[in-house]
Amino acid sequence: MKYVYGTRNYGIWYTSSNNFGLVHYTDGDWAGSFDDRKSTSGYVFNLGLGVVLWCPKKQPTISLSSTEAEYIAATTMTCESIWLKKVLLDIKQEPKYAKIIYCDNLSTIAITKNLVFHNRTKHIDIKYHFIRDYAEKGEIEIKFFYSK
Repeated sequence: MKYVYGTRNYGIWYTSSNNFGLVHYTDGDWAGSFDDRKSTSGYVFNLGLGVVLWCPKKQPTISLSSTEAEYIAATTMTCESIWLKKVLLDIKQEPKYAKIIYCDNLSTIAITKNLVFHNRTKHIDIKYHFIRDYAEKGEIEIKFFYSK
């Protein structure tokens, strides 16, 4: 309660802008939970100059590599991205840059772009390969973003 009381004046400030771009950032940590060694997915959506959607969430399965943790995070974000784009189109707003996802893991980007089923990624659950279909159709494009 002390934290909530101390941050009650914090908030997200939105200003008007002609830039109606939807920018996606995704990240994942590998085995960050000390209790069960599960990884955490995180993503954020910026619309124009403000954040409109974000989610940090523990992954449902244990990842065997940092690439798998990042891949799961990117796939989860892709599902949310598709939903958010449909909502914006329903209100007659077509965002710019809506298909670009920024990720800080080059192996994740390589798996998304290379549609060959690798022996190294065979252990990743089929449901997380959903992102490949959207990359192949050109619905999304995943790009490298360096984060500290």
